[in-house]
Amino acid sequence: MSPTDAHTNASRPESVTKAVIPAAGLGTRFLPATKAMPKEMLPIVDKPAIQYVVEEAAGAGLDDVLIITGRNKDNLVNHFDSVPELEYTLQRKGDEGKLGKVHGSSELAEVHFLRQGQPLGLGHAVGRARLHVGDESFAVLLGDDLIDARDPLLSRMIEVHDREAATVVALMEVPAESIHLYGCAAVQTTDEDDVVRITALVEKPDAADAPSNLAVIGRYVLRPEIFDVIDELEPGRGGEYQLTDALNVLAAGLGDRPVYGVVFNGRRYDTGDRADWIKANLLLGVDHDELGGELTEWVLDFADRLRASVGDQTER
Repeated sequence: MSPTDAHTNASRPESVTKAVIPAAGLGTRFLPATKAMPKEMLPIVDKPAIQYVVEEAAGAGLDDVLIITGRNKDNLVNHFDSVPELEYTLQRKGDEGKLGKVHGSSELAEVHFLRQGQPLGLGHAVGRARLHVGDESFAVLLGDDLIDARDPLLSRMIEVHDREAATVVALMEVPAESIHLYGCAAVQTTDEDDVVRITALVEKPDAADAPSNLAVIGRYVLRPEIFDVIDELEPGRGGEYQLTDALNVLAAGLGDRPVYGVVFNGRRYDTGDRADWIKANLLLGVDHDELGGELTEWVLDFADRLRASVGDQTER
């Protein structure tokens, strides 16, 4: 099979058709902006962050999306619903461009919503998806992690899942001093440079205790056996039910199939961090079809002025 054929098959998977997006967090790092608005609705250029994630799922062929929400998340539901009054107004004005954008968000996929109930951690949120997912493999996409559409990751993970009939976790190399911010994987190499077998997972280890510099990032393709493991979990770090702990059970060989990792080398934006959220707006903004030219010119000019300003302060 050629790489092109493999990518085509992965983009229309037979075994994985559903995506789960946990979006119940309070977004306290963005207060006061998130006092009355979900953090997932903070815009990246001209779309809310959550839309990029749903677009990624749809682009990988997952047309059934379940978003796990919490209280005060009604804006999420509204965003993926139709808005007849707005659509009528735009249609009457003949503004087909904006009308297409409004339609686009409500036609991406079949989007469902479920309340998490109690905020008991990522493992608990994923476990809540059991009735919707049923006895099928499914993808989990964290709303804080944006993967650039030009660097597909999810389709590659589904390809590995289909071939190995295994759980697959996205990994990324990070500096040793940052590994304590992530789940971390102990791995064995395989015949493919971007695929490893995961033998253990540790949630946010100290740098001295980390088994590697491979961090777990927010993309997973999970077999339905994960639900039984979650049901047996004890609360972990922070008193919450950690998905990393459930995956570690499978990585230790206690599941039906092993756990693999796909090592991602593309562009990723952590929109759960304030500085990285600003960077994501700039990085995606300079590539935007309508805004890119203007923003690029402004960024270059601003960089020159900032460099000169820093130089003046240093001389003083």
